[in-house]
Amino acid sequence: MSSERACMLCGVVLTTAEFTKDGCPNCQGIFDEAGVSTMECTSPSFEGLVGMCKPTKSWVAKWISVDPYVPGMYAIKVDGRLPVEVSDMLPHYKPRDGTQVD
Repeated sequence: MSSERACMLCGVVLTTAEFTKDGCPNCQGIFDEAGVSTMECTSPSFEGLVGMCKPTKSWVAKWISVDPYVPGMYAIKVDGRLPVEVSDMLPHYKPRDGTQVD
């Protein structure tokens, strides 16, 4: 059984222990502001992995919308939905599960 999880907002993939200890390196401030735990905003179910060494210089990072984030491994698709407390704070939120928000 894998212990990796992906952030439902940015797609970064870390171990459960890393998310528990440090939170999401890209989104933790948003989760804290919304008053939700990091684990509520991550999913063990994701598809595809892309490694980013220099996200700001990568066309692939721009294509999957991770170019402003820290270097690391990112999921292409993350199953699950963010808590409404988080998605309501983000007017331009696009789910990483492949669906669109109406």
